Amino acid sequence: MKKIDKEHYLINKLSSKYIGDDAAVVGDTLYSMDAFFEDVHFKREWMSMAQIGRKAMLINLSDAIAMNAKPEFALVTVSLPKDISNAEIDELTQSLESTAREYGCEIIGGDTVGGDKLHLSITIISKSDDPLLRRGLKFGDLLAFTGILGESKRDLDALFRGEKISDSSRFLEPTLRAEFIAKARPFLRVGMDISDGLYCDTNKLLDINKYGFDILKTINDDIGFSGEEFEMLVGFDPEELGQLKEIAKELNIPLTVFAKVAKNDRRFKCKSHHFQ
Repeated sequence: MKKIDKEHYLINKLSSKYIGDDAAVVGDTLYSMDAFFEDVHFKREWMSMAQIGRKAMLINLSDAIAMNAKPEFALVTVSLPKDISNAEIDELTQSLESTAREYGCEIIGGDTVGGDKLHLSITIISKSDDPLLRRGLKFGDLLAFTGILGESKRDLDALFRGEKISDSSRFLEPTLRAEFIAKARPFLRVGMDISDGLYCDTNKLLDINKYGFDILKTINDDIGFSGEEFEMLVGFDPEELGQLKEIAKELNIPLTVFAKVAKNDRRFKCKSHHFQ
């Protein structure tokens, strides 16, 4: 019997037809929300308030970007610990607002509560007339990812060892592939951002489409288990590979084809990043 973690157990208990993608699509409006919690997703000694605010907003904008949607509005809830200063609150809110503005998104409200730790939860409301969903894979389709994976896990491991990492590290500063998705959308069947690692997110994509895979390129664990990369995982007809390579080349984005969709139940080994 397949064992599922508590996150997926909870999700499976919900019955809405809108659940299953990076965002819920209701008409031409998309709704998404992610949490960014101290001592779960980050430690305050690792990041400045500006970096915390920026990453919290970027990982939420990523859901909209991954679905070929334009973020319009954000609602932000923040749990503020007693030891946080007004200057730190200013730094945090300015970072949240400036990052949202980069993507044409406006913070229009939310909530604040007192707490023991710094927690953020952000809802993004976006629009799309051609959203990129997770459902729609076909037998024989190719699976690929953008960018170079592995840096996020490498630098997270370094932080746990008490080492410093670069301010430009992907762990601190995710890169969103908005332009690639906008240009590639006509040639893609499915897509999602890589938040839980290539192994786990590929399994999610295969589960929802009821397919397996044949490996085309060996993936090592440093790449497969690297979560919070926020690169794109995409599936497409092999006939579209040339078009997608041209778009990736034009934007100077690596595109790695690593698997082919098959009629089997093969899955990657996957360690949940939640509730460990």
